[in-house]
Amino acid sequence: MVPRLLLTAAVTKHYSLRRFFVCLSALVLLAPSSTFAQSGPDDPEKPAGSSPPSGSTQVPADDEATIQPAEPDYRLVNLPTTLRLPLHRGNFELTHRFAGNLEEGDFGDQLANLFGLDQGAIVGLEFRFAVVRHVQAAVYRTSFEKNIQFYGKYDALHQTDSSPLSISALVSIEGTNNFQEHYAPALGAVVSRTFADRVAVYGTPIWVHNTAADTGVTRDTFLVGVGGRLRFFSSAYLVAEVSPRVGGYDPGQTEYAFGIEKRVGGHLFQLNFTNTWATTFGQLARGGTPSTLYLGFNLARKFY
Repeated sequence: MVPRLLLTAAVTKHYSLRRFFVCLSALVLLAPSSTFAQSGPDDPEKPAGSSPPSGSTQVPADDEATIQPAEPDYRLVNLPTTLRLPLHRGNFELTHRFAGNLEEGDFGDQLANLFGLDQGAIVGLEFRFAVVRHVQAAVYRTSFEKNIQFYGKYDALHQTDSSPLSISALVSIEGTNNFQEHYAPALGAVVSRTFADRVAVYGTPIWVHNTAADTGVTRDTFLVGVGGRLRFFSSAYLVAEVSPRVGGYDPGQTEYAFGIEKRVGGHLFQLNFTNTWATTFGQLARGGTPSTLYLGFNLARKFY
């Protein structure tokens, strides 16, 4: 009788903790943000040069806090973007990949497993902060391999009338088993261009060290991520990316992902499909798994 009671208590505690963290993430993502509302109109179609209300201050056109209609988030699906972060402001992101393979079984099998939702999930949490102007620092932890990534981005160049591109420099280091094993430093860049507040295209060359740590051999990988985002309504988007390895260690299949997303004020909700659970640079360098497709989502919340 006593062991049975103890088992019941343990299970109850497990699901209570799970509900607690889910609710906590939801509260962080959905909390109101009056400061964001002050940074600009939610409707990106409103002309940037329109007159501000009486008594208000016009936001400068190059201010990092203004809405970027073609570039609403700091990720595509897994790859980074060139979106700038205002000084001393933050952004929280939740990544979620269901473990069920959508390419296994027929429609009836997938429906019985609720399209992978019944087979667990890989969850990641990220917070980034602008430590100085144009410099972002981020920490990201994913349950896939218990990987922790420390990540920095310098937004060196922003697209203007005189500059056709935005360019950001990347540096990171990650480690598995809660940053205790298989350290993988990385260097890279993001180059982007937007078109008429409707389309953003990206090129992301990244060099990653120690990508074959599981084999006991030290190898490097050089990948070039390519992706884009298309705004087809005022705040709805299609997004896609692919990350071919062009040099070094390249196991598995080239990572790819695509999705649909909706921006609501300071929040972004993305439903995506990928061939991997990878979300860090080191994981992306090892590619995806052949004959797999995973349902997932990203939720982002800006604190400005």
